[in-house]
Amino acid sequence: MTKQKRVMIADDDPGILDAVEAMLEFGGYNVSTTCNGATLLEMKEGFPDLLLLDIWMSGTDGRDVCKLLKQDEKTKDMPIIMISASTELEKSAKEAGADDFLEKPFDMDELLDKIKFHIK
Repeated sequence: MTKQKRVMIADDDPGILDAVEAMLEFGGYNVSTTCNGATLLEMKEGFPDLLLLDIWMSGTDGRDVCKLLKQDEKTKDMPIIMISASTELEKSAKEAGADDFLEKPFDMDELLDKIKFHIK
């Protein structure tokens, strides 16, 4: 049996965290959540296989977090899908190093497809 892939969701909206966590667990993923994107910058190990990162979180710009993760040797290859309610932020998300972008509210099937694509 293959090890469950781990996905971390960083979003400051508890409703989104709960809904996405439930869907991904149903999809067979091991899910962890945080309402603070900077949590990942403090981690030393146990990184997820993929990060779903909200662009706007209280106190943190997800793009800054993304840039720092992509510069770090330990996390530079971890796929990051950035999510935002604004389509205008897709370009800046990609510039920050995000591997993909999803606009809120997003379709769960689309999210699952993107996660499958990025987690080899």
